[in-house]
Amino acid sequence: MKKNHPFHLVTSSPWPILSSTNILSMMIGMVMWITKKEMITLNVATFMTSLCASLWWRDVTRESTFQGNHTNKVVKGIKMGMIMFIISEIMFFVSFFWSFFHSSLSPAIEIGMKWPPKSIVTFNPMEIPLLNTIILLSSGVSITWAHQSILMNKKTPFKKSMMLTIMLGVYFTILQKLEYSEATFTISDSIYGSTFFISTGFHGIHVILGTTFILVSMMRGINLHFSKTHHLGFEASAWYWHFVDVVWLFLYISIYWWGK
Repeated sequence: MKKNHPFHLVTSSPWPILSSTNILSMMIGMVMWITKKEMITLNVATFMTSLCASLWWRDVTRESTFQGNHTNKVVKGIKMGMIMFIISEIMFFVSFFWSFFHSSLSPAIEIGMKWPPKSIVTFNPMEIPLLNTIILLSSGVSITWAHQSILMNKKTPFKKSMMLTIMLGVYFTILQKLEYSEATFTISDSIYGSTFFISTGFHGIHVILGTTFILVSMMRGINLHFSKTHHLGFEASAWYWHFVDVVWLFLYISIYWWGK
């Protein structure tokens, strides 16, 4: 059907409502895991959410790459949407930083008016946290290399740089898990444990999501879905990854180094 406008009128899709339902089920499953140590609901909901995300991503790829629905006007709208999404994520982490600085600059009498609270043994910022900082900064360089490779139509450097970025993201996650396993405090150990694990934990989730985003972009790039003038999917993943990098720098400086 011929259109007389540059906009994309999307067809009916089951993925938004199904994804919302599955994410709600994930939250219920997480509560059940924490309170009753029962993980069946969480595992099933996580699998269903991943399945819906894959199918939704497939449909968007078809619309943009094969059907040509992502015109310049649509691309501008999606870019603005991604920018607004990242800003909302920044505000999300601002709340955690606000909680941390509120508690650390004026420690309450309940925690001995001391920061870190008594009996809390903090991490050495010169060990795993510093290594993770170097890893994320290096991944920022490698994904910038991938962007330049797309702009110059160089497929092999693009593939190598994207694989390097994914490996660094996975390495960061493994080290974060190792750090958690060596922690001498838990999320229930005063406001320090709460702010530490909530802020670093949510950042770790963002690293996993960003790594998945980049993996999908790499597969699309290998399948020649991107050109030097049309690679919005990759740009969105790169923006998201740089956001993850910057948030980690603030986490490292404030929580690991300054708040030690």
